[in-house]
Amino acid sequence: MTRPVLEMRGITKTFPGVKALSDVHLTVRPGEIHAICGENGAGKSTLMKVLSGVHEHGSYEGEIRFEGESVAFKDIRASEKHGIVIIHQELALVPYLSIAENIFLGNEQAPRGLIDWNDTLRRASALLKRVGLRDKPSTPVADIGVGKQQLVEIAKALSKEVKLLILDEPTAALNDEDSAKLLELILELRAQGIASIIISHKLNEIRRIADSVTILRDGQTIETLTVRETPDSEPQLSEDRIIRGMVGRDLDHRFPDRTVYEGEDAGALALSVKGWTVRHPVDHQRTVVDDVSLTVRRGEIVGIAGLMGAGRTELAMSVFGRSYGQYVAGTVAVDGREVSTKTVPAAVDAGIAYVTEDRKQYGLNLIDNINRNISLASLPGMRRRGIAGLVDEHHERSVAERYRASMNIKAPTVFEQVGRLSGGNQQKVVLSKWIHADPEVLILDEPTRGIDVGAKYEIYTVIDRLAAQGKAVLFISSELPELLGMCDRIYTMAAGRLTGEVTRAEATQEVLMRHMTAHRS
Repeated sequence: MTRPVLEMRGITKTFPGVKALSDVHLTVRPGEIHAICGENGAGKSTLMKVLSGVHEHGSYEGEIRFEGESVAFKDIRASEKHGIVIIHQELALVPYLSIAENIFLGNEQAPRGLIDWNDTLRRASALLKRVGLRDKPSTPVADIGVGKQQLVEIAKALSKEVKLLILDEPTAALNDEDSAKLLELILELRAQGIASIIISHKLNEIRRIADSVTILRDGQTIETLTVRETPDSEPQLSEDRIIRGMVGRDLDHRFPDRTVYEGEDAGALALSVKGWTVRHPVDHQRTVVDDVSLTVRRGEIVGIAGLMGAGRTELAMSVFGRSYGQYVAGTVAVDGREVSTKTVPAAVDAGIAYVTEDRKQYGLNLIDNINRNISLASLPGMRRRGIAGLVDEHHERSVAERYRASMNIKAPTVFEQVGRLSGGNQQKVVLSKWIHADPEVLILDEPTRGIDVGAKYEIYTVIDRLAAQGKAVLFISSELPELLGMCDRIYTMAAGRLTGEVTRAEATQEVLMRHMTAHRS
């Protein structure tokens, strides 16, 4: 049997008050694609930070053996010297530098102390060709999409003579086409003898490319399973089997049974957007949302599907306080009454809430605690009686405690810093913030991006509960099965325009994709 390229034995990592990893074992063989699965907070990213030197040797217990030798990494540079390169979910590229400059950042081609730009561009061109990227090495990274930026990150890894590539949620922000290209590249790297560790919540992708999968739960190794016997064989492992290992039980349904709203105003028009048109914030000649009209009724979950660049997020952000782009035309009505959404406070006062796709940048204050994050959107209701400008801290805490329990936010107290929570728990805090604001319309933009199947189900249940209470939900997602499983109707968008409207009974992935690739309705 081939000697493992990597062995992690008895890895234990403790943070103040929390044991993140407990006696974890991981073995990866040369040229293998090894997936790591687990719920948010299971310890996946912590384990990879131990391996890559982010958590330096001495800050954890256990042993790491690489290519048969015991290793002790004091930082990322030390692990990279051995050929271990990690690509984090949040890409580490400088947008205003060129592709070539990013590839060799920190590893400049400067044999005599001065950068040899001819050699830099030549080597960058060869690396771009290797990853299938046709852009010029001199192109600024800000001018290419997220999918291409992932390829630049891999080219950067290849420039360091990578032997083990670690990818943390590599396709989380990619559309289906870019995801497929990236997965094909990982398969090509396997054929070249490069081993990969991939962390992903997209189980269909794991079944497609992985050779084996290690499942973590609550910081412990549960099991390692074989996905396929040989690189060319069909996967033998089902998604349900992986899920059972992750959550410790069978997940009979991916989506909750729908509870129908039966209030007196059931079916009444809650949100109406008419003729909404928005131009790009910088290039004012470019229309990014073009004459969009849509409706959402009380108790209804309405989806918006579209490929990357279709204008879904631009539509949502511009409706919510004109947070994106240059407004041109259009009206918004809530419960049949036209409302102003010129600013975010105006949109909130009109009864509209927006859960952003980027919870870390726009949805949360990561350095503050759960308690204050939940109260942010409803501070006027937190005032001390008779004292303007002061928050009733007892009331604020009781609200946060209620949501910590009802939303199953996994944290020791409501005073836990939000930045320390897993992605799924952070998303629950964002939802709690807006649910407590008691809006009539909730716009949810990729509400389950980057979270595991167990946490997804919990969030689906919350969304269903809101609809059952008569709220109107506009649900944006890049995952078509998610839209098909949750929505009553689905609009499709392409190039800033609505291209179709499909009922739940009519909707299939094929029908949606046909509309999503159309040019106009």
